[in-house]
Amino acid sequence: MYTAVVAIFVFGLLVFFHELGHFAVAKFVGIKVHEFALGMGPRLIKFTKGETDYSIRILPIGGYVKMEGEDEVSNDNRSFSKKTVGERISVIIAGPLMNFILAILLFVIIFYTLTGVPTTEIQQIIPQSPAEEVGLQEQDEVISVNGVEMTNWEQLVDTINVSAGIPLEVTILRNGDIIKKTITPEVDEETGRAMIGIVPATEKSLALAVTGSFKQTGMIFREMFMFFGSVFRRQATTADVVGPVGIINLVGEASRAGWVYVLHLAALISINLGIINLLPIPALDGSRIIFLGLESLRGKPVDPEKEAMVHIVGFALLMLLMIVITYKDILTFY
Repeated sequence: MYTAVVAIFVFGLLVFFHELGHFAVAKFVGIKVHEFALGMGPRLIKFTKGETDYSIRILPIGGYVKMEGEDEVSNDNRSFSKKTVGERISVIIAGPLMNFILAILLFVIIFYTLTGVPTTEIQQIIPQSPAEEVGLQEQDEVISVNGVEMTNWEQLVDTINVSAGIPLEVTILRNGDIIKKTITPEVDEETGRAMIGIVPATEKSLALAVTGSFKQTGMIFREMFMFFGSVFRRQATTADVVGPVGIINLVGEASRAGWVYVLHLAALISINLGIINLLPIPALDGSRIIFLGLESLRGKPVDPEKEAMVHIVGFALLMLLMIVITYKDILTFY
C-alpha cells in the first residue's frame, strides 16, 4: 500500500507539472480551456472555476488539458487553432519544459535540505583503492587534474571516468600545502565506470544547490541522449526500458531506501518524460510541433482530420509498445 501511495504521488506530481505548463501558457495567450484533468477514466472529483472544469480521475496515469479547437475545427476566436504558430508551439513546448523545471526544483530540495552538494574535498578514502595506494587523505581538496582546474565534483567525476588505465596528475591542497600525486583510475566492476576511490564532502548552500541542480539535470540530459543514440545503433533494446510496472517497482525500492531516493527518482523520470514528449513521435508533443513547423513553412495548416488520424495511429502504436513493455516488466519483476 505504501508503495502504491508513493507511486501515485510521483506520477501525480509529474503529470501535474506537465499539464500545468500547457494550461498556464494556454491561459496566458488567451486560449479557452474547457478542462484541466489529472488522471484518466471516470471523474472522482470535479469543480468549475470560470470557464474551466478541474478534475481528478480514477486512473492515476496521465492527464490532459482540453482546449477549444485543439483537435477539431472551431470558429471561436479564442480557440487553439486561431492562435499564431508561435503561440501554439509555446503552449505545446511548455509541458516538457515544466518537467525540466520540476527536476531542477527537486534537485534543489535534495541538495539544499537533504544531502548537500558534493564538492572536490575528500570526505572518505575507499580501502584498497588507487587513491589509498598513492596516499590521498581525508580533507584533501582536489585542485586540478592534468593541469585543468576542477571547479566541481561532476567535472572531477567526468575527468576520471574517461581516463581508465591512464595515469592522471592530480594536484591537491592539504593543510595549505600544494601536493601532486599520480593516480591511475580503475574500472569498477559493478558500475562499469572508472574510479580512483574517493567519496566527496558535501556542502549545503542555496547557490550551490541551484548550480548543482542545473549541472545534474544537464548530466542526465547527456546520458539520455547517449541512450537514444545506442537505441538507434541497436545497442539497446526494450530490455533496457521499463514501463509503468517497472517504474512502480523502482519507486517501491526508492521509498524503502528513503525520500531522498524517491525525489531523485522523480527528478530522473521527469527529465525522461520531458525528453520523450519532445521526440517527433505521433501523439506526443514533439509531433505536434513538427506539424506546426510544416504549417509555418506551407503558409497553411495541415488538414486537421489527417493530423488527427496520424496522432490516433501513433497513440495506438504507443499503447501497443506499452503493453509489450508492461508484459516484459511483469515477467522481470514478478
